[in-house]
Amino acid sequence: MASTVLQPSPALQPRFIPGQVIMTLGIAELIPQGRLHPAPYLHRHLCGDWGALDELDRRRNEAALKSGDRLFSSYPVAPGLTLWIITEGDRSVTTLMLPDEY
Repeated sequence: MASTVLQPSPALQPRFIPGQVIMTLGIAELIPQGRLHPAPYLHRHLCGDWGALDELDRRRNEAALKSGDRLFSSYPVAPGLTLWIITEGDRSVTTLMLPDEY
């Protein structure tokens, strides 16, 4: 019987390198309160799951993967709490922030 090696789904593989990952003060305050665990959202961002974006913004992100422009994701975490993740066009920095910190 031949053995099968399972490979991760391509959708679960990071599609780009984030550079330095930083967070704003607002995000840093939510983590110890247990209101936000950002790692799964960062993983989604890196894998091209852009969260709650409309189709136009999704297409912009897909084009930006090729052109080297900025990447943006938005994730509703809880009622009244949304996480934005922005990766700079040169892929040097990825910032986790609250919308009102932009």
